[in-house]
Amino acid sequence: MSTAQHSIGSGFGARSTTKDVLKGIDLSGKLALVTGGYSGLGLETTRALTEAGARVIVPARRRAAAEEALAGLDRVEVDELDLADLESVRAFAERFLASGRTLDLVIGNAGVMACPETRVGPGWEAQFATNHLGHYALVNRLWPAIEPGGARVVSVSSAGHHGSPIRWDDPHWKRGYDKWEAYGQAKTANVLFAVHLDRLGRDHGVRAFSLHPGGILTPLQRHLTREEMIERGWVDETGALVDPGAFKTPEQGAATQVWAATSPRLIGMGGVYCEDCDIAEPAPVDGGRGGVKDWATDPEQAARLWELSADLTGVDAFADRS
Repeated sequence: MSTAQHSIGSGFGARSTTKDVLKGIDLSGKLALVTGGYSGLGLETTRALTEAGARVIVPARRRAAAEEALAGLDRVEVDELDLADLESVRAFAERFLASGRTLDLVIGNAGVMACPETRVGPGWEAQFATNHLGHYALVNRLWPAIEPGGARVVSVSSAGHHGSPIRWDDPHWKRGYDKWEAYGQAKTANVLFAVHLDRLGRDHGVRAFSLHPGGILTPLQRHLTREEMIERGWVDETGALVDPGAFKTPEQGAATQVWAATSPRLIGMGGVYCEDCDIAEPAPVDGGRGGVKDWATDPEQAARLWELSADLTGVDAFADRS
């Protein structure tokens, strides 16, 4: 099967920063929404977009914390949103739609990683619910405001998607919960979401992308103990990085999502998974960590996940067309 998953020679790489990829790009007059845009990579994404002239909406579960983190940044507004609560998603979307504004960029950056077994809503596994279902419902509810003819939706995934395809027989891990495999499934869902959204949205001029930001130590690791990070070879007994060069800075880590959201090189393209500020290659068959697994880009699985997500959330902006 042919694939669009091949480098386009973007000129950028793993150490490129948000400033590098935005050089010469003017986002004045653009309105972006960045979930989790007040911490870690999200904060760097918000900062970069505003410095390029965009106005950014940051919906946050912890509104006070978001307002404190974003104090001093121009052209930023904060609202309340809990992605694990579909009523909160509905309320946020209704408030935004009532404003009459349209969105040029939507970056689904917020997420949780390797958390203890947690149930939300009607018993959904928290990583799948927060990382995927919340963003699925948010984008579908905001669809009337997503600007046709040029808007982009960016779904922040991870190389963690190598850890698991969608567990169709048990997506909510009612049997044998494994926090890393559950994270992997959620990150696979982020890629598949972009694949199918791009298919549905491209006739409207709306394109979707997913990406791996790279290895970065941010608050995303808050559920991991120091012992676990030592075991994975990230830090030593003192908490210092074992190999500082193995990790990106937040400015480097945020670069790929900013590139996917704004690069002129991606005009007319979509539905692809990116890494290191370029389109990623297919994952090597020998099990290497780079690239994208075929289970995350399979259009049939993407359509199946969309249908499952619509059934679970009760939301589908494309119900008559999908």
